[in-house]
Amino acid sequence: MNVLKVVLRVIGVVQLVLGAVLLVPGLFESVAGLDPAPEWVSWMFAMFAARSIGFGYGMLVAANNPEGNVAWIKAMIGVQAIDWIATIAYLATGAVTLSQVTTAVFLPLVFIFILARRLPRPVS
Repeated sequence: MNVLKVVLRVIGVVQLVLGAVLLVPGLFESVAGLDPAPEWVSWMFAMFAARSIGFGYGMLVAANNPEGNVAWIKAMIGVQAIDWIATIAYLATGAVTLSQVTTAVFLPLVFIFILARRLPRPVS
């Protein structure tokens, strides 16, 4: 079993599910236990959903050929790092609670570690 391919598929599915949830107005706030957001937030969520779905697709493509898709993998490492930093920052300010952010506290670190450790290296 190729760990990198499995992790890329898991990340791809997570991204696709997140994108689908964000496309339905009010669903993310409800699932996360957040107060209802102003109506304009659904517009931003829809735009983020498009990117999440695009990255999900990219991770599934990369899973089929990691060596040929290192750029996708590096981009996802960056996305996961920003996700984790933002989660910790918003937790620290009290804007969100641990129960609201759940796996966002540790899952990006797990993904970063595995992706960076298994990143295909050029053969010399």
